[in-house]
Amino acid sequence: MSFYYRLPAALIAATIAIVQPEFAVAQLSAQQVEEIDRNECNPSEAIDFNEAIRLNPNDAEAYNGRGDVRYDQGDIEGAIADYNEAIRLNPSYAAAYGNRGYLRSQQGDIEGAIADFNEAIRLAPNDADAYYNRAFVRSQQGDIEGATADYSEAIRINPNEAKAYNYRGFVRSQQGEIQGAIADYNEAIRLDPDYAEAYSNRGFVRSQQGDKQGAVADYNEAIRLNPSYGKVYGNRGYSRSQEGDIQGAIADFNEFIRLDPHDARAYNYRGYLRLQEGDIQGAIADYNEAIRVAPNYADAYYERGDVRYDQGDIQGAIADYNEAIRLNPKYTYAYYNRGLLREELGDKQGALADYNEAIRLDPNSAYIYSKRGILRSELGDKQGALADFNEAIRLDPNDADSYYKRGFVRSQQRDIQGAINDFQKASELYQQQGNTDSYRDAQNAIRELQKELEV
Repeated sequence: MSFYYRLPAALIAATIAIVQPEFAVAQLSAQQVEEIDRNECNPSEAIDFNEAIRLNPNDAEAYNGRGDVRYDQGDIEGAIADYNEAIRLNPSYAAAYGNRGYLRSQQGDIEGAIADFNEAIRLAPNDADAYYNRAFVRSQQGDIEGATADYSEAIRINPNEAKAYNYRGFVRSQQGEIQGAIADYNEAIRLDPDYAEAYSNRGFVRSQQGDKQGAVADYNEAIRLNPSYGKVYGNRGYSRSQEGDIQGAIADFNEFIRLDPHDARAYNYRGYLRLQEGDIQGAIADYNEAIRVAPNYADAYYERGDVRYDQGDIQGAIADYNEAIRLNPKYTYAYYNRGLLREELGDKQGALADYNEAIRLDPNSAYIYSKRGILRSELGDKQGALADFNEAIRLDPNDADSYYKRGFVRSQQRDIQGAINDFQKASELYQQQGNTDSYRDAQNAIRELQKELEV
């Protein structure tokens, strides 16, 4: 039985250190700055915005300042109320719009946040931070082009802001502009040599390019600069695993989990690594913990299902694939693996339904077409089987197994010459691939069919 022990793309992406930009701090009035300067001699004395508002109920800057304090104290609604009042008192107060936009974005009000940032930019078109903040919200919306444009404008206004280069590099990498992304990370690092996030992000892009050593070097530097940066250990662990250093990778994920024991992705990937080392119980323990931390994490159910099958727990494996599909109805290989198990249990119609759905979700998988072709042949649907093998071969002309299987079906239909041609092609591919046993089988099939032609 053939299972895919694969690392889901979602899991790979999850090891990326997704860095959230720091929004611009609120702007203070000249009077408040003077007050802060005075208080530097006695840092324990804070600006009393309540008193400022009592003395002057029309002081928009005092409301804006109190909004900042309330935000720092976790009083989001109170902060928004203060920014609202600051804007009512001074409709041209760009900083208040920017601050309210930030809080709206935190509350999930993306449209309201963008509206506020638009107004802040209209009122203060040379405020780099307003473009920077809007860029982040646009990226959350999936407006990568808009985000890139905003980061570029922020850089034009303030070309010495390392964080703008860092985050423009991130959105460029999402667009596939790898060289542009690396150039931005390089500039961020030049402007701020202690910028751990920029090293981490550049390391990830280098890893995507196949430069594993360069990636590890960047992760090492990010960790040196910030030893508590958990996700960087995850990134480095992933790169190490790609280099074959499974023990080093596990050590990195151990540290990742120590720093962030609530990151389900870290447990899930460590489970995958433990599986490579033959530590079945350790892998299951990690998948269990990933599920405990994140009960809606489909990948953890999928990976645990694979391990349960290996242990002979077919019903447990099916239960895990069922849950993975419930959580992610587009999980192609959960359908495929469940189909394999259903077929093994004799539920051929259920298996066929799963293969059908897997193909609907991924119509470019030669392997799934080939597997469905075998099942269709067993169910007596020879034409359907031939159609599946044809498609598998179209998608992967070097798929020797599909030529072999199509040859077998053709021989059953008494298309002897067509079958010989398929076995011959399969034989050539097996020989090229160094598969001597299958090459021998194909040659034997050819000899048997040639005898029939001679009769």
